[in-house]
Amino acid sequence: MAHSVLFDQNQLYNGGGMNNQADGLEFYQTQYTDPSAASGAGVQQVGVDDFYASSYGTAMPIVERSWLAAFGTGGFPNEPALMEELGINFQHIKSKTLSVLNPFKPLDTEIYDDSDMAGPLLFILVLGTFLLLSGKSQFGYIYGVGLMGTLGIWTILNLMSQGGIAVMRTASILGYCLLPIVFLGSVGLAVDLKSTQLGALAAVLPIAWCTYSSATMFVTVLSMSEQRLLVAYPVGLFYTSFALLTVF
Repeated sequence: MAHSVLFDQNQLYNGGGMNNQADGLEFYQTQYTDPSAASGAGVQQVGVDDFYASSYGTAMPIVERSWLAAFGTGGFPNEPALMEELGINFQHIKSKTLSVLNPFKPLDTEIYDDSDMAGPLLFILVLGTFLLLSGKSQFGYIYGVGLMGTLGIWTILNLMSQGGIAVMRTASILGYCLLPIVFLGSVGLAVDLKSTQLGALAAVLPIAWCTYSSATMFVTVLSMSEQRLLVAYPVGLFYTSFALLTVF
């Protein structure tokens, strides 16, 4: 309830008003009281700590309010980790990388249920950096070939399989299986693959490695064991393009 401020016109204009009142204003008295003082009248005040304890069953944690808190491990209860919020799972990245390095090991299809792109983007960045250090600026070609090749293979797989596959899962599998081509790019830092006669032959092994790993993953995920060669053909062309960018 706000205070009312009114002019007392009788005193203001009666006899000039200057002799009776200094300013000609009077404030009417009210019965306004502070609501916070009503706690003694039977109103129970509930604090923030009491509300938090009654809701979550634990005392409210003390959170550091400074810029140093951004680099710490503290946070609110039941708050997901930062990497989980960003969709980055290092355990899945490690498992997928090891499955590419050992393509003869039985695959765990559960790790390919997500569309993890952290590993593929890292491998593409490392490959482009190796080529840049070798005197080949191929970042635009890498992203262009990767995008068009992924869309093409995704279309072919959806036409061949009954269940189909998401485009991001296709990009994730193709990106992880690019790892042998990254190894080929690292070899190009020490040896000029274009000038040597063994450069083209050295690219055959990474291409076969990438093709076998990727085709095995697609066949396992989509249950297309009888169509392995049909899946391996476009995938092999995809990785051959990256090998040509790496060698030449």
